[in-house]
Amino acid sequence: MKLVIINGPNLNLLGSREKEVYGETSFDKYLLELKQKFDVELDYYQSNVEGELINYMQHVKCDGVILNAGGYTHTSVSIRDCVSAIETPVVEVHISNIAARESFRHDSLISPVCEGCIFGFGLKSYQLAIEFFISK
Repeated sequence: MKLVIINGPNLNLLGSREKEVYGETSFDKYLLELKQKFDVELDYYQSNVEGELINYMQHVKCDGVILNAGGYTHTSVSIRDCVSAIETPVVEVHISNIAARESFRHDSLISPVCEGCIFGFGLKSYQLAIEFFISK
C-alpha cells in the first residue's frame, strides 16, 4: 500500500510556529516516526503554493492521500474541485481542532468531498488517517 501525505501552506514551519497550537516537533522528524511505525510506502509533499498542491494531487499514483491543506481548507474551491475529480480517496487532517478556533476556520470547503476528516489530535491526526487506510 502506498499513501501520500500532502501538506499545504506554512506546515513546513511545524516545530517553530505557534508551538502552543502545533507543538514542537518538526514534520520531518514526525514523518520518520510514521515510516518506522507502519509497514506502508509513505511519501510526502509540501507546498505553500495552491497550484502546486493541485498539480501534485492530479498526478500522484497511490492508494490514498492524507491532505492537510492548511489555510486553503477554508478558501480553495480549486483544491476542493481537485479532490472531487481524482479517483484516489482523500482523508482531510488537521493538527488543531479547527472547530474550536477562529470562526473563519470552522468551515472546510474540502470536507464534503473527502472520504473522512480527522482533526484536533495534534500530529497523531496523521497516524489516525494512516490507520484508517490500513484497515480499509
